[in-house]
Amino acid sequence: MSPRNHIHKLSTEQRNRASRHLDLRSAAEIAHIINREDRKVAAVVAHALPQIAQAIEAIARAIGSGGKLIYVGAGTSGRLAALDAAECVPTFNTDPKIVQYVIAGGDKALGKPAEYSEDSREAGKRDLAKRRPSKRDVVIGIAASGSTPYTVAALQYARKVGAYTVAVTCNYNTPLARAAHIAIVAAVGPEVISGSTRMKAGTAQKLILNMLTTGAMTRLGYVFDNLMVNVTPKNDKLTERGIGILQTMAKISRAKAIRALKASGKNVPVALVMLMGHVPRPQAEKLLHTTKGNVRQAVEAALG
Repeated sequence: MSPRNHIHKLSTEQRNRASRHLDLRSAAEIAHIINREDRKVAAVVAHALPQIAQAIEAIARAIGSGGKLIYVGAGTSGRLAALDAAECVPTFNTDPKIVQYVIAGGDKALGKPAEYSEDSREAGKRDLAKRRPSKRDVVIGIAASGSTPYTVAALQYARKVGAYTVAVTCNYNTPLARAAHIAIVAAVGPEVISGSTRMKAGTAQKLILNMLTTGAMTRLGYVFDNLMVNVTPKNDKLTERGIGILQTMAKISRAKAIRALKASGKNVPVALVMLMGHVPRPQAEKLLHTTKGNVRQAVEAALG
């Protein structure tokens, strides 16, 4: 019997006693019930921190060695994956090829329901194969149920071709977890609306994906102290953020920060290495290239 036939046994599919008679509640009561359930999520995710840390190190190693991270998911899970992948570019100034996503139904599923696509194992394998995963890469399958055929098949294919595989799910002992090298399980339990895993399960997945990419990029040196040092000043807000970072880290005036940013070619990491390492732009660029974009290491190298 297909694992999907046992979906009614999953904890995320059970009825939540705390939200019984929800349709008879006032707006304030509904908000209170949802908020009370949401407060449980972070504590549940905390139980998976050892596995999350393992995955962070694996992702950092892969990207640091020229590999990539590929997310795979369907429905809410796929949309959360797409969001996290997209946000890596403006946050860490990474090449879009470094963090990718594959979603059942393709990009059209980002804005329109395409849940029918998640039952196809063939599509999961085919869609992931198009991204050419290899032993240099990390592939993360995301599914609240842990049994989505599309995602399970994609992860099985990734492992077969040598990629390092990670499962992110909200139920224990699932096919997705068994297909992965590491299983990150956030057992959030029954949803306020039974089976609506866009709620607590989705929140847990978002927290986990945030940790995975933020942790990996920080390990790679794309974060300096706790600042978004790789910010690209493409608009007024981001330019101001870059100026503020230069002021804070180099302990200089706003006017000097503006001049340094201009002299660096509007490149915050280059400007920081120039200012903190007391080197000209060409040397700062060379140091950042040598350290693979690790700003702290580049500054330390400049200082000798």
